[in-house]
Amino acid sequence: MALHFELVTPAKLVRSEDVHMVVVPGTEGEFGVLQGHAPFMSTIADGALKVYRTENAAPEEIRIIGGFAEVGDAGLTVLAERVEG
Repeated sequence: MALHFELVTPAKLVRSEDVHMVVVPGTEGEFGVLQGHAPFMSTIADGALKVYRTENAAPEEIRIIGGFAEVGDAGLTVLAERVEG
């Protein structure tokens, strides 16, 4: 089972793919999202998204600046103010 993950900035769609898990730097602390996660919305702190493509893979880190994260029926959407790198 895969989680659909999208990373979007005001300028463009940065990433849209199916992954195993994403760890998001929320303003209240990091939180992990897997397929089937309950609906959820959070503001994002500046930091690194950790994207796990498969269950045992090392995470890929993507530096983001601010924004929001929403988990819904379609998966996880991260609306970042800016993506670095």
